[in-house]
Order: sequence, then C-alpha cells, then structure tokens
Amino acid sequence: MPKCTKKKLDFGRLGRRVIEVDFEGGDLSSEAGVLLLRRMDQRLGLCASAARALGDERQHGKVRHSLASMLAQRVYGLCQGWSDVCDHNALRADLAMQTAVGRDEALASAPTLSRLETAATPAQAWALHGVLLDQFIASRRAGPAPRELVLDVDATHVPLHGQQERGFFHGYYDNYCYLPLYVFCGQDLLACVLRPSDRDPASVVTALLKRLIDVLRLAWPKVRIVVRGDSGFCRPRVLRRLDGWGVHYVIGLQKNARLLRQCELAELALADQYRDRGTKQRMYGSFEYAADSWDRPRRVIARLEHGPQGANPRFIVTSLAGQDRRLYEQRYCARGEAENRIKEAQLDLFGRRASCHRFWANQLRLLLAALAYTLMINLRRHALGGTELANACTATIRVKLLKIAAAIVRNTRRVRVMLASSHPMREIFASAAQALAP
Repeated sequence: MPKCTKKKLDFGRLGRRVIEVDFEGGDLSSEAGVLLLRRMDQRLGLCASAARALGDERQHGKVRHSLASMLAQRVYGLCQGWSDVCDHNALRADLAMQTAVGRDEALASAPTLSRLETAATPAQAWALHGVLLDQFIASRRAGPAPRELVLDVDATHVPLHGQQERGFFHGYYDNYCYLPLYVFCGQDLLACVLRPSDRDPASVVTALLKRLIDVLRLAWPKVRIVVRGDSGFCRPRVLRRLDGWGVHYVIGLQKNARLLRQCELAELALADQYRDRGTKQRMYGSFEYAADSWDRPRRVIARLEHGPQGANPRFIVTSLAGQDRRLYEQRYCARGEAENRIKEAQLDLFGRRASCHRFWANQLRLLLAALAYTLMINLRRHALGGTELANACTATIRVKLLKIAAAIVRNTRRVRVMLASSHPMREIFASAAQALAP
C-alpha cells in the first residue's frame, strides 16, 4: 500500500487561497469522547471484571500489555466504531485512546490483540457470560427487588465468508453462517451464545435459561420470571422444563391444520365483518390445545385478522393469566423490542464480525461486542437521561457524542484534552461528564 498520507492533498481554491490538506497536524484525535467510556467503565468495573474472569496464563515477565488494558482497548474501539483488530495498528498511537485505557505509551498492536482472541476457550466464554449477568444484577441492586423479570429469547444469524470452524450452509438464510442465541431482559443483554447453523433453533436454550434462572433466583428469591420468544422456541422439551421450573412463558406457536380448524367459524365471521365494513377486522380468543408431542394441554391465544390480503391468524401458547388481547398485544408483541437490541449489538457494535477461523475466537468477538453494548446502554442510562440523546441508539450516540476532535497535550503534570470549540453537543458532553464524576 503506498504511503500517500505524507503528501499534501489539493482541495482546490477558496478565493485567492489554495486549500491544502495533509496529515501533519500532530497529536490530534477524533476519539476524545472515549474519555466518557473510560469514566463509565470505571464506575461499572466492566473491563476489569472481564479480565479477572478470563484469567491471564501468560508469562508475566514477558507481558507488556495487561489483559484489562487490551480488553478496554478492544471494547472502547468497538464503541468508537472501529470494528477490525487491524484498526488498532493506527489507534494504538492515538493519545485519547491511550489516556482512556490508562497508558502513556503505545497500546497493543493488532497481532497482540489477535493472539488474545485466538486463544479463547469455552470456559472463558462462560466466565464472560457471568460478567454480563453480574452487571445486570448490580444495576438493579440500588432499587427495590424486582417483582418480575421478562427474559426475551431470540436467535439471529451471522454470515460467514471464509473457512470458519463449524460453519454450515443454512437454507433459510441462503448462506454459510452461525446462529447466535441472545437473551435480553429489557435493554440489558444477559447472554449471547454462538451456535453452528446445523443446530435446531431451540438448541441449548433450556441449558442457558437454567443457568440464568438459577442465578437470578439466587439474587431475588421471590421474583417471577417470564420467558418470551417466537415460535422457533416452542418445543415440547422447552415448555415441559419451564413448567417444571415454575417459570411462566409466552411463546409463539406455529399455525397448523388443527389450530386453523379450531378457529374456522370465527374466521368466517371475521370475513363477513370485513366485507360489510371494508376495514381490517381483528378478533382474540383462547382455548386449550395440546399437540401430540406435548405432555399436557396448555392455553393457546389466537389473534385472528382479516384484511385486504385475506386471513392472517397468529397463535401463542402461554402460562400467564389475563385477557387474551392484553396478553397478545402488551406481553407477546413487546418482544419485538429485543430485535432492535440485537440490531444494535450486531450492527452498531459489530457482533457480526466472525472472521476468525476458530469457533471460540468468534464467540469471544461476540462477547466483546456484548461488553461494548453493556457499556453503551449504561452510558445512555446514567449519563444521558433528560437530554436529546436519552433514547438514541448506539450509532447516534457515537456520531454525535463520542467522535469529537481534540488537540492533546501531555506532560509530566497533566494530560490536557482540548475539544473542538464549535462542537454542537458540548453542553451534553459536559453534563454527561458531570453525571459520571466519582
């Protein structure tokens, strides 16, 4: 690659003056907002906890970069929009990044960070899941014990473009991919398990939920737990175990001939109403139903709809009591918010970058994105309440608040970070820094 950044770039003229651009500005940074991430991380102890969970088996006499500093460097980089490890070959010299990580010399290089990822093990993956769960519990400790926790379970795909371990072709997605399984509670990410795409969509879900439920009940013995998911998780084994654990559920149910026969008369009545009124018609109802593979009948709620495109029935199975319409619209349909959170973790924070050859290295990358997600939602929660960014997504917060130009002067007494004077978010930045002050 030619080293063309030393040259002056010609951008034409402004009146009688020539516009010249070069990369000789010195110790400038476009990443000054990373200092907010540093302060948020210090409050949470997120990267330090992750480093303790991973453990460091390196020969300490040969170590130049601590595990905590490398994790912070990688997680802050994801938050700042730098998705690839190779980006850190340049970022390691950025003074704002160095200050945020807590060093006054060059940070870890791309090969060093790559060795961290490729050395990942299954035990480390489960240990990092414990960090995510501990962060969630700690975030709720300040207030009263929750009466109810709703766990949203959802799966998505990570496309593969190489020879990754355990990568298989998936007919639905028409690609080689992984199928990660996510569990959210509100906006908090509790788990993200990478799975090969040759597995059933409901694989490992009961084992994962059992780990989460045991820890949550240990923290709050009286809490009611509700599991919510789409029809891909409606398996006899899943329903049977949730019943056995005393966990409530509201889960989508795939329509079939028996379910449609159960609603046949109601569908005809709804079609007549549509013809008479000319507007889309809806109806809700419930009945007891048991598939041949189920151990017992369960309550099924039907949402029937008839519009210009004909009938559009939907079904859910639930153990919750209450009105049919309220359970469907307020309980089940609210799971769509988890899909927005998955998009934030996968797209805004690069959870889809599964380009390592080793499967467990890609699992670690997914968990690094989860740590970055945890850092960003806590920044929004603790520092941006009451501002115009209070409900902003990660990408918007990054562009408007974290990517700030600064000149940095560092000497023996202080590190002076001089932010861009004309930045539109200067008041919000100042209030966020004040909110996160020790």
